[in-house]
Amino acid sequence: MTEILSILLLPLYIYTLISTILVLLMENRNAAKSLAWVMVLIFLPLFGLILYLLVGQDHRKIKIISKKSIRRVNNRPVANLDLEEIKTKGLTDSQLKLVKLLYHNNDSLGYASNKIEVLADGETTFNSLFEAIRNAKKHIHIQFFIFGDDRISNQLRELLIQKAQEGVRVRMIYDYWGSFDLSKKYLKTLRESGAFVRSFLPLRLRFSRSKINYRNHRKMVIVDGKIGFTGGLNVADRYIYGNTLGTWRDTFIRMEGAVVHGLQLSFLVDWYFVERKFIQGSSYFPKPEKFDNDNLIQIVTGGPDSDWKAILQGISYAMVNATKYIYIHTPYYIPPSVLENCIQIAALSGIDVRLLIPVKSDSALSDASTRTYFGRAMEAGVRIYQYNKGFLHSKAIVIDDFISIVGSCNLDERSFGQNFEANAFIYESKTALQLKELFLQDIKGCEELSLEGWRKRKKFQKFKESLARLFSPIL
Repeated sequence: MTEILSILLLPLYIYTLISTILVLLMENRNAAKSLAWVMVLIFLPLFGLILYLLVGQDHRKIKIISKKSIRRVNNRPVANLDLEEIKTKGLTDSQLKLVKLLYHNNDSLGYASNKIEVLADGETTFNSLFEAIRNAKKHIHIQFFIFGDDRISNQLRELLIQKAQEGVRVRMIYDYWGSFDLSKKYLKTLRESGAFVRSFLPLRLRFSRSKINYRNHRKMVIVDGKIGFTGGLNVADRYIYGNTLGTWRDTFIRMEGAVVHGLQLSFLVDWYFVERKFIQGSSYFPKPEKFDNDNLIQIVTGGPDSDWKAILQGISYAMVNATKYIYIHTPYYIPPSVLENCIQIAALSGIDVRLLIPVKSDSALSDASTRTYFGRAMEAGVRIYQYNKGFLHSKAIVIDDFISIVGSCNLDERSFGQNFEANAFIYESKTALQLKELFLQDIKGCEELSLEGWRKRKKFQKFKESLARLFSPIL
């Protein structure tokens, strides 16, 4: 009976497998990513088919979230500058074109005269964050990929409960998979206090519509529409107390001024997605204080809610137009070919390109894949340092003492394609010089790789790394 059933089901299975491969090819994705999926489907047919149905489908064209539609419906003032006003901000021609690029590919508005504070360690970040929340009067909007349900996370929970009980409107978004360990008690006590808590894309057992591969990796907090935070940090003890990798080094920024409207808009777009409710009212977009700082900031979101890979395009354009230096913090370095080429072009043209990555990350497969990119980068002239004072989780880039890019986006295909990300593109010397100094402090005592030494790695090690790289397009 079993043999007969197998014979009957085999043609159906083969038809499904071939149909899936054809659909995959017809989507005209990145060739490397398509080839990686085809290999998985062919060599691991049953497992590969299930994996593809769960995490491999491309839903970008469906427009999971539409930022433009939210802006049209949510009729409220936005303290942004139009492109004609931005021309008066003293940007160079290439910098102005970067602003225009991010406006056209992501609808990213430009906000001027903001107050910016760079936060470079966990204790300082959480102290600043908790102080802002403690002083909230009207609303607190908070969104992280990971809420750790540990000491620091429960301190935040107790503070949010207190503010909700005081009548402050608390809205919280957590990623379902990133914060999978959150206890029922953690969530229940928040909701019982009056806080509104929603998960992003919880598990749905519908293979044909599975979206578990699209995770909300954004990290941001908006208090009263006046103070905003964003960066790469999650809510977890490891940023203060460390774990097996040591203390996690990350970068966050605290902002006041018109740019908070940009963070608010991003959060409300995500809130509409999880709650299906438009949040409107002038209290969410109060008239911003104008600071005596000559800066401009764009909040750029990336992921399936964008027609274009906006953050990738913005970073690539900024790098290829650098004139002095590019300093990069990233925990994972698995760059798409366009970004890899831009970095190589910059280094080959004489730009001082430096890359700081951790000695070891929280993903052995990513580490192995990352190492395959080092040789070619060093051949082009990129200087690579391995951070050995804990785990470098910071996602920050500084270019030419003027452009700073800080946010949640890693330099890998997942961040540029599948994850919902948010990065601040900052045009200001003061912030750039701060990030430059932090970078130079971070590389002190770190090992700089040499091309000669790198080439002497054992052949078996190179083979393992090359094998891991085959799967880099779908990591």
